[in-house]
Amino acid sequence: MHVEVEEAPATEPLSVVGTGVALSGVARTYPGRRGAVTALEGIELELRAGELVGVVGPSGCGKSTLLELVAGLQEPDAGTVEVGGAGDAAGRRQACSYMPQRDLLLPWRDALGNAALALESEGVGRREARRRAAPLFERFGLEEFRATRPAALSGGMRQRVAFMRTLLPGRPVLALDEPFAALDAITRTDMQQWLADALRAEPRTVLLVTHDVEEALFLADRVAVLSRRPGRVVCELEVPLERPRDRHAALADPELAALRQRALEALR
Repeated sequence: MHVEVEEAPATEPLSVVGTGVALSGVARTYPGRRGAVTALEGIELELRAGELVGVVGPSGCGKSTLLELVAGLQEPDAGTVEVGGAGDAAGRRQACSYMPQRDLLLPWRDALGNAALALESEGVGRREARRRAAPLFERFGLEEFRATRPAALSGGMRQRVAFMRTLLPGRPVLALDEPFAALDAITRTDMQQWLADALRAEPRTVLLVTHDVEEALFLADRVAVLSRRPGRVVCELEVPLERPRDRHAALADPELAALRQRALEALR
């Protein structure tokens, strides 16, 4: 199965089938005024093709660094990071779409133009990029807001536009860095359900970083818990429910309640 949105994107996407992620013995250290700071050490983590893995951990434990390593925005100081068999940063960037915490929408562009920017940056003409982006607005409930500037969109709408921008290049791996962290509690809950349903329509291999254990358990097939810095995977939890899930029913499930307790104990 090939991942594509409307027609073939600017670059031929890798297939989700066979597009897994593997980190082995990964370490990352940053220089500091008081000496080097090791963010990650001895990371061992695999994502199967088409799997959604959530990563939770204390602040400063290297979650965002882990995501940037997978997306090819950094290189490890030790160990290997492979995405779809590609171990170099350029190969990982080709396979991954990275969504940062902030939506980073351009205020002078309308919503459609912001989503289409992902294709324009890869050499697709502006008119063609907007044509390819347009079907996603109907699919994801923003058809009537295509011509709206970001300042007039709600926080949840802005995140949906940012997610569409992440999807459009057709890359098989999504690296999502706390995509709902800046939203209020009610909007965040709605967006979690929206993302679960959106990934049913546009399946990918997904690495999701979050501070919210419940969010990770609701959305993910598996949750990896990181230790305090330097971050190491101290626990992996398999979520025994099929995706997509109904949020209210899932969080009331006694098995998920038990997993939540195990995750919190691992964090402590």
